[in-house]
Formats: sequence, C-alpha cells, structure tokens
Amino acid sequence: MRRVMDRKLFLWLMLLVAWVFIVRCLSGCSVGKDDGGKVRDLEFTVVGDAEVPAELMKTIEEKKGSNFKLTFSDGQGLYIVNGYGEQPSGGYSICVDALYLTENSIVIDTELKGPESSEEAGTEKSYPYIVVKTEYLEEPVVFQ
Repeated sequence: MRRVMDRKLFLWLMLLVAWVFIVRCLSGCSVGKDDGGKVRDLEFTVVGDAEVPAELMKTIEEKKGSNFKLTFSDGQGLYIVNGYGEQPSGGYSICVDALYLTENSIVIDTELKGPESSEEAGTEKSYPYIVVKTEYLEEPVVFQ
C-alpha cells in the first residue's frame, strides 16, 4: 500500500514539474522582444562643455581617461555621453550616426574619426567624448 502511495506522489510531482516547464517555455515565447526595429528617430543636440550640467561634467572628468558610456537626466532632458578614452594626439571628432527609439530602448551609434593627414594634430594627448541631449525618456540606452 505504501509503495502505491509513493508511486502516485512521484507521478504527481513529475507532472507538476512538466507542467511548470511547459508553462515557462510557452510564456517565454509570448514576451515581447525588442527586434531592434526603429520606431522613430530622436531629435538631439550636441552639447558643449559650458551647457553640460555640473554633476555630469564632474563624472566625465573622472572617466575620460578610458572608454566610457553613460546617461544622465535632469528631469527635463536625457544626456547621453560616449567617451573614447585617451588618444595620442588632438584632431579627433565624433559623429552621431544614429539616435532612435525602438519599442524597448534608445539606440545610439557614434563613430570616432581620427585626424586627417593634412590636419595638424598636435602632440598632446586628447580625450574625445560627445554629449548628446535629447528628450527625456525612461527607456534604457543601447550603445552601438
């Protein structure tokens, strides 16, 4: 009699585990995933040092020696910063190739461009970074 009860309990536990597994797999399929599809482009402004909030500027100064990516919000706008770390000379520029909203995130794509060969780059090291200001959104930022 006890052996029959143990088998029934074991069978019920196995069915429960199978049911939980099936439900977890099926619910994972129904979760909306960000396919990276652009919902819309975001308007932005490249912000000069004088217009960067003091708290953000302090963080940039601390991190500028190495590559960094960060965001900052003052409640009215979203600041997106991409720093390229120490470079051997001056003359570098940064282009914003894309800034857009997807269903689940904000995507930014920037590119560091080196000094042109005809340009006087100088011999001092530089720490190029870009600060972009856009509308305040709560979605996470994805750097590409």
